[in-house]
Amino acid sequence: MAPRSRRRRHKKSPSSVAPVVETPPTAVAPVPLILSKPGPSIDSLGFFSLENNVPGLSQLILQKLNMKSYEEYKLVLDGGTPVSGFGYRCLEEMFQKMEDTFRFCAYCKALPSGLSDSKVLRHCKRCRNVYYCGPECQRSDWPAHRKVCQELCLVAVDRLMEWLLVTGDFVLPSGPWSWLTEVVQGWDTWFSMRCLQLDDTLDAVLDSQAMTTLWASVRRPRPDPHVLKGSLKRLLTDVLSRPLTLGFGLRALGINVGKVGGSTVHVVGASHAETFLTRPGDYDELGYMFPGHLGLHVIMVGVDVAAGFSQSTSASLLEPGTVQLSGHRGLYHDFWEEQIETGQMAHPDLVVAFHPGFHASPDLMEAWLPTLLLLRDYEIPTMITVYSHQELAASLQILVDLDTHITAYGANPFASLKPEQVYSNPNKQPVYCSAYYIMFLGSSCQLDKRQLEEKVNDRV
Repeated sequence: MAPRSRRRRHKKSPSSVAPVVETPPTAVAPVPLILSKPGPSIDSLGFFSLENNVPGLSQLILQKLNMKSYEEYKLVLDGGTPVSGFGYRCLEEMFQKMEDTFRFCAYCKALPSGLSDSKVLRHCKRCRNVYYCGPECQRSDWPAHRKVCQELCLVAVDRLMEWLLVTGDFVLPSGPWSWLTEVVQGWDTWFSMRCLQLDDTLDAVLDSQAMTTLWASVRRPRPDPHVLKGSLKRLLTDVLSRPLTLGFGLRALGINVGKVGGSTVHVVGASHAETFLTRPGDYDELGYMFPGHLGLHVIMVGVDVAAGFSQSTSASLLEPGTVQLSGHRGLYHDFWEEQIETGQMAHPDLVVAFHPGFHASPDLMEAWLPTLLLLRDYEIPTMITVYSHQELAASLQILVDLDTHITAYGANPFASLKPEQVYSNPNKQPVYCSAYYIMFLGSSCQLDKRQLEEKVNDRV
């Protein structure tokens, strides 16, 4: 292994970096969460950045969630118990207050508290997803809104339907793959493989009491069945995108999942998005992707890993055919020194970062830099995912500036199909989780900026 002094010597100042075989069901064994000191948080930065576009929005959100501070909000995300009156008397109240957090004028950014008595925020009748304080703002905003209105219709349905995942009333189809792994190259082939099982699952959810209760509680007309089924399929891809993206990385980088003792994947920069509502069964699909694997251990490492992520009281050796989940709250380079260099945990076969965001903030870049240099110097096969083509280009340039050897990048075949709206800028083009990927291994000579931009434009 590379000496620690080598990694420190390469550290740069953030300001210098530019912005068909049947197999037994896969058993999933969660293991404990290990706590460490916190560091810069992408969750907190994201929350407070709401103020940049809509002053007062963060406080409105806390008010509607019956919370007194961001610290209390974060406590709930981490699985803790809030000290104030968080919670709602009924589903109707919950959905109403959730919707209230979206109530601000998309054009002038006015909040309900800033309106005169004669004005009321009303939503766009087409998408039901953005609000305006009056006809003048709506007309002025139409040139921007018309470009995303149809896509925002999907967002409005999906954010309500997501409740069925939270309650467990929408259980994802699962079981050994009936097709060879090499055949399943993306969502089209995955949906074809799961066709009959998936149709039965979706029909059962559509006919369930939970679905009836949901739409009665939101006090909106229930959409047509094909609209609801489309939403369920998008939500399914959102949940399965992460495990299948891990599988895509293992496959693309040629990682041997048949080695004795099993294989280890580290998910670095993990936050509540990867851990808060993750159930062990959500990663069954990763195991089914590799029939005959000798064990897969997925370790979530990040300062925002939820405290309740793992329930098991002790770690166990990897068993063939099992997927094991565990979490560690802290910075990855600290985790490496405390757990990997001391031999307490296995050396990773693959490291993955979902939306690290180091291109967006000097603070985050400073936090990520030791980890990126560590991964480069130890020549760990690494994959990161990003939301957009713009973020792809910016992240590539940073990695090139760090002399990483970029081996592949492009559109992710297992990107989420669920559109993500920018909360405080609703008419910005929606993005999709893990839309693009970058893979790198070790160090290499860098391309100049013009060559890089030409390659990005040719590839995606």
